[in-house]
Amino acid sequence: MIPDFAENGNLPPGCYTASWGEIVDRFGFTPHRMTLAGGLRAAAFALQSAGCRRLYVNGSFTTAIRIPGDFDACWDTQGVDPNRLDPVLKSFANGRAAQKAKYFGELFPAGFLANLSGRTYLQFFQLDKHTGEAKGILLLDLRSFS
Repeated sequence: MIPDFAENGNLPPGCYTASWGEIVDRFGFTPHRMTLAGGLRAAAFALQSAGCRRLYVNGSFTTAIRIPGDFDACWDTQGVDPNRLDPVLKSFANGRAAQKAKYFGELFPAGFLANLSGRTYLQFFQLDKHTGEAKGILLLDLRSFS
């Protein structure tokens, strides 16, 4: 279950397992957000077809912001066949322009280092980039995704 937003507009700290329907119901409340959700869904299918089991969703899409810029996500590499992975998901050039164009968001391998602090993307995404405070993210289990 996805909890209510904290006062700051973020999800409270934690990793919340959510179904696709729950994500759309909770975060698809404007046409723009539905466009972003469509890109996220396409990315989830692409990752699933390569063997990915878990996708962690973050970014302004998972906040109370009415018009988020995009979504950010990171994915568990365990079980992923790199030969079946969409090449766009392996491209981080030009500020991840190809990912943004195709999926309307940015996706990173969860275990890759996000910055010089030594945090992985999975750890980094659980911190508010403006305040450094802990915040929540979503987990979409791709094994039951359809």
